[in-house]
Amino acid sequence: MAYNLIGKYIWIIDTLTKNRRLSKSELNNLWMKSQISGGEPMPERTFFHYRRSIEEIFNIEIKCDSNRRYYIESPQSVRSNSLTNWLLDSMAVSNAINENQPGADRIEIEDVPSAREFLPLVLEAIRDSVKLCFTYASFARSRAETKIMFQPYFLKRFKQRWYMIGFQEKTKSIRTYALDRIREMQLVQEKFEMPGTITMQELFGNIVGVTTSQAPIRTVKLRSTPTQAKYFRALPLHPSQTEEIHDNYSIFTYQLQLNYELAHEILSLGDAVKVLEPPELRAMVVTELQNALAQY
Repeated sequence: MAYNLIGKYIWIIDTLTKNRRLSKSELNNLWMKSQISGGEPMPERTFFHYRRSIEEIFNIEIKCDSNRRYYIESPQSVRSNSLTNWLLDSMAVSNAINENQPGADRIEIEDVPSAREFLPLVLEAIRDSVKLCFTYASFARSRAETKIMFQPYFLKRFKQRWYMIGFQEKTKSIRTYALDRIREMQLVQEKFEMPGTITMQELFGNIVGVTTSQAPIRTVKLRSTPTQAKYFRALPLHPSQTEEIHDNYSIFTYQLQLNYELAHEILSLGDAVKVLEPPELRAMVVTELQNALAQY
């Protein structure tokens, strides 16, 4: 599935979300005015296929009322879906830049190369529950691993990189792969059955980042400067975040499994944050700081 096709689906979702209810004629007029149409109208049959694909991929049903006006019954639920939300935001930025080309050279956007080549293919595999075969050049290996047979269950974005999570058939285990380390990929027209017992919440609900952990959930307490506390309030480190405000500092509490990304997120904040507990996390951070200092 081409990325520009996903863009058309997102345009329809976004347009109906903003305008509430539109006739096919009104929708088509807006379509013709947009950059995404290429100046061509949207045929009735094409719109039917787009509606069906939107329901299959995003689980969003476009309904038609007695006056032949199309609508999304619960537009607020659209933004509750993280993938749809990201795509809507991306499309809004793209449309804004396309419609204001004279100022485009004054806008710099962080590059996410993994989304350009392989994201549409992975989305298609997840939608149709078909396997993928790919070559993977891990940073930890001197040679690329070839012909990996994989059942993609989930997609997750972290630190400007896309990761797919699923079942690796050779190792018979749940594995995580960064899309930007993939060198080639093909769809394998062989179906797999998604296990009903595995969810994103189960795998990632209690971690920061993408490194899954078998460690128990721990209470993590961070002491923060007042300035850093404002950043945590605006963009929480994790959904479990709670805050205890004091005169010259705040204490943020989380329920988390300890992993590599958590320690490095804390390290990236420098002296604005101090780990109060648990002792294991304090030790992880201290060890990293000592190793870094030893380089100088």
